[in-house]
Amino acid sequence: MVLAERKHKILSAVVESYIKYGEPIGSKSLINETGLKASSATVRNEMADLTNMGFLTQPHTSAGRIPTRQAYRYYIDYVMKPRPISDGGRYFIETYLYERADSPENILRGASQLVCEFTDLIGAATTPDGENSRIHRLSFVQTGAHTAMVILVASNGVIKTKLFRCEFLITPEILEVFDKALNDVFSGIRLRSVNRPFIQTAAAKFGEISLLMPSVLTAVMEAAKSAGEISVCHSGFTKLISLEELDIISARRMFDFLTNEHDFSSMLMNLPQSTSVLLGNENSRTELAESAVVSTRYSVDSGSSGVLAAIGPLRMNYARTIPILECIAECVGRLIGELAQI
Repeated sequence: MVLAERKHKILSAVVESYIKYGEPIGSKSLINETGLKASSATVRNEMADLTNMGFLTQPHTSAGRIPTRQAYRYYIDYVMKPRPISDGGRYFIETYLYERADSPENILRGASQLVCEFTDLIGAATTPDGENSRIHRLSFVQTGAHTAMVILVASNGVIKTKLFRCEFLITPEILEVFDKALNDVFSGIRLRSVNRPFIQTAAAKFGEISLLMPSVLTAVMEAAKSAGEISVCHSGFTKLISLEELDIISARRMFDFLTNEHDFSSMLMNLPQSTSVLLGNENSRTELAESAVVSTRYSVDSGSSGVLAAIGPLRMNYARTIPILECIAECVGRLIGELAQI
């Protein structure tokens, strides 16, 4: 429902003023800010109507009005115009992430830090969804006379390593045999399919050479399992302490939830596929009832995607936050996609 023109303009001004200053606004100040051709009495009546409709609230009898969750929802849906990120800002983001592009985890850690620094909110980023990801390539590096490391590169860009030990002396020639034999069997296999029965079936295909491989196959299986799991990189949890909008109990509950990686990652991966803003109880978690979650997705060449999110109070600069997230997500997807092709 789109409000009548004057109510629309007044509500927009209240939301933008509160986002900017964090203070209730009265009718006189509103007229000065918007240039409305109306008397203070008329504006007061309109604000009273908006209050009765659930868009505004008055924290104190003598104070001005502040927006409710319903007002923020209206503002985001009907008023807000995202502010494109500057060329300088885009260049900084790309350079910052490129310098950390040696692994998906470092890219995502950098992405969450950028979200936090650019928006002054909590930044979070998940590793790509491993549901449909496959093994792209296996490599082997010798680390000792009897030890070596398998490096698994998945189609979602995730890279995992696992050490293994053999009773016999490992040589470059033996590692070459492992490389050819295992890539022939494992390349293109879904991560989720690399379980104990699959390993046993694979071992049977190798014949006598399988006697050299028990620890190697176990390492591949564990690396595949790790590559398929979703983890979260985050930054800015300490900002909860300074949020005036949250009392100490709400802040504590929110902190406990955000530090529970299983619940936090599950919530993030269930967010919409497109860029979205969930306000208060629009989110599935009661711990975030007083907060807003702005999220977008990044995707890599395989189509696997992860989530980038900014979490903070309802009073946040949505018009600035959304383009920042989308710019970072675009860069993250590109860099992780390049890693998958190495």
